[in-house]
Amino acid sequence: MRNEFDFAPLYRSSIGFDRVFNLLNNAQRVQAVDTWPPYNIVKAGEDDYRIVIAVAGFGEEDLSVTHERNVLIIAGEKAGKEDAQYLHHGIAGRSFERRFELADHVKVSEASLKNGLLSVELKLEIPEEMKPRRIPIGTSEAQQKQTAPLQIEGGKQVA
Repeated sequence: MRNEFDFAPLYRSSIGFDRVFNLLNNAQRVQAVDTWPPYNIVKAGEDDYRIVIAVAGFGEEDLSVTHERNVLIIAGEKAGKEDAQYLHHGIAGRSFERRFELADHVKVSEASLKNGLLSVELKLEIPEEMKPRRIPIGTSEAQQKQTAPLQIEGGKQVA
């Protein structure tokens, strides 16, 4: 038995959280668990992350890394078929596609392939206007005008 939550009532009372509800809906969907190729997600620093995927047998020309809106897609497909006759075939060379949901403002900085491991470097870059800032407490000009005594200007003449 599956429990699905209906987020429709929350749409009425929240503004700007549409993407969060879409992520929750996507997470609810049952997807086939595919454990190949194996991967690690590493927090390399305060705002730095790394995805490392084991892609033994794949070359740079067989792999593609695509960053779409808040989704990182890593795909691998072997270029051609080998005519070799295997006595034991233990290294998987099948096509794959992995999708990773990225948070807002996460950018892909680089990708590299070394020793059969594909490393994708990610960096969280929050724009300056979205970072927390301290607001000084004081009286505003509008409040000062309301509390200031009214004064008559002496230099004007009435016609």
